[in-house]
Amino acid sequence: MKISANEYKKFSKQIILKKFGLAGQKKIFSSKVLVIGIGGLGCPLSIYLASLGIGKIGIADNDKVELSNLNRQIIYSNKDIGKYKVELAKKRINLINKKTKVTTYKTRVNKDNIKNLIKDYDIICDGTDNFETRFLINDYCLKYKKILISGAVNGFDGQILKFDFRKKTPCFRCFMPHLPDETNNCETDGVTPTITGIVGTLQANEVLNTILNLKSNLEKKILIFNSIDMNFRKVKLSINKECKNKC
Repeated sequence: MKISANEYKKFSKQIILKKFGLAGQKKIFSSKVLVIGIGGLGCPLSIYLASLGIGKIGIADNDKVELSNLNRQIIYSNKDIGKYKVELAKKRINLINKKTKVTTYKTRVNKDNIKNLIKDYDIICDGTDNFETRFLINDYCLKYKKILISGAVNGFDGQILKFDFRKKTPCFRCFMPHLPDETNNCETDGVTPTITGIVGTLQANEVLNTILNLKSNLEKKILIFNSIDMNFRKVKLSINKECKNKC
């Protein structure tokens, strides 16, 4: 794969990094990443994936923009209310990098379509806001040996989990074996726009680490960030013998 003079100039600040280089940029151009959920996490995530030069980005979401989205979903504006998020996100991504191939899936992820959604992508990014969908994404990524980078936010807190299912590893069900009795998401509990931006950006950063094979020491751990006390901590995840997936 050749890199044109314009591409070299555009991405020069990352290419000159010793752990990046032309070889790294070529890997970025060749990579295929699916973003499920183009909301508070998916917006900054997809913007930074485009800025890196990711070759193929898939975005899956069936929602339309609402007024209450605008404080944290940074792709959209007042004039976008009532329009499909994936259509708007595709336009924004291509404004950042017209060479990124963007495929949109105007659908809610379910057990009938998830296999076809994930099959053409190497890395799956979960930016959804409910546990039922998180379990579904986890189970299918495990079954088809995908890399899953999952983000979650609640109030002032954010979490990042990475599962490389090409290897022996715990899964999301090892961390949370059962659906919680109560629904906890930003619609019910609230969330700050800054924490969604931080976690979405951290997801994009972990995509970069994964593509370049940089060791972030995030596998088999959960990264937890509290935005009030500005504290990051990692908690080790272990394979749960009672896990439904028998990891």
